[in-house]
Amino acid sequence: MYDINKIRADFPILGEKIYDKPLVYLDNAATTQKPQKVLDAIFEFYSSINSNIHRGVHFLSEQASTAYEEARETVKKYINAKKISEIIFTQGTTDSINMVADSFGRACINQGDEIIISEMEHHSNIVPWQMLGEHKGAVLKIIPINQDGTLNLKRLKTLITDKTRLIAVTYVSNVLGIIYPVKKIIDVAHLRNIPVLIDGAQAVQHRPVDVQSLDCDFFAFSGHKMYAGTGIGVLYAKQKWLDTMPPYRYGGGMISSVNFEKTSFLKPPHNFEAGTPNIAGAVSLKAAIEYINYIGLKNITDQEMKLYNYALNRLSRLPGLTVYGKAENRCGALSFNLHDIHPYDAGSLLDKMGIAVRTGKHCAEPLMNRFKIQGSIRASFAMYNNKQEVDILIDGIKKVQQMLK
Repeated sequence: MYDINKIRADFPILGEKIYDKPLVYLDNAATTQKPQKVLDAIFEFYSSINSNIHRGVHFLSEQASTAYEEARETVKKYINAKKISEIIFTQGTTDSINMVADSFGRACINQGDEIIISEMEHHSNIVPWQMLGEHKGAVLKIIPINQDGTLNLKRLKTLITDKTRLIAVTYVSNVLGIIYPVKKIIDVAHLRNIPVLIDGAQAVQHRPVDVQSLDCDFFAFSGHKMYAGTGIGVLYAKQKWLDTMPPYRYGGGMISSVNFEKTSFLKPPHNFEAGTPNIAGAVSLKAAIEYINYIGLKNITDQEMKLYNYALNRLSRLPGLTVYGKAENRCGALSFNLHDIHPYDAGSLLDKMGIAVRTGKHCAEPLMNRFKIQGSIRASFAMYNNKQEVDILIDGIKKVQQMLK
């Protein structure tokens, strides 16, 4: 059984009070809170085995190296990668996408080539491709969305040409919560031998991900959005691409041999992990995945969908409120606006009630422009949220409407 009270007790911060009100944390798309198991793993690393990895022969270094590589193996199993060498630790989704833009871009993108993204992308999956285009003379093409927030797949097929070198799209919108048909996109792209990058930052904590089944070429996600520490992320990349991509950064830990005439590099994944990595972050990611597996990802998915639908139903029935996006297949985030009330004003008042929501453009300004809005209020959910918190949000919105009408 899904014991929500027991799960909530595993997250110490949920017992905090904000302005003498119980914390209602609904900003999980930005970052999730951490269970005690993750906090303990971070503390244990720094208090018992803290050392640099891979280059030491002493006991602590070997212990730290083992913990770091065990974390890599845990990630491999979680997303069902084929090889351990296909798992690269990064600083997060943004860093992972920048790595592909820089490394794959240097090796495979030339003047006049085309990169396709969608209209609903996070800035992290827009700006790196813009910068690559400016540097290489490549062209950025955009898959439009329909008014309900769904992707216009027919338009995608017309955008693809013989010059298309990469398609990069999000799995789940960080604004609308819509789950996009990435498998269909991958299948269409692979008919033309075009690789596909999936931004999975809003997916891996909510639903099972099998990169072999998806057959994606790259998959990026962040630890801090799935209950791990900040500053740790993953880039999954098929071995065939890693074997052709030059390193992203240079320095210690990724070198095979150096002299003043020439440097040779280690094989993937180590040649993409220059310098001292976030070892404690990797350890925290392992602990977070173990916690998710303990609760059961299917149980989490089922619980979150019940809560999501409950919240969507209650918000949709409120007068003077617009919810953005109307697709059936959704998870995680809900964005809305109160008529004639600026989202920042509404969010500030909700904060005084102990309710944490996100306001603004959500790093998705082109999507805001698509809906002709300056920004929105976003409530986003995690495994520890419950119906009582949704009810508190609804009551808070009603109070905001009364105060600012």
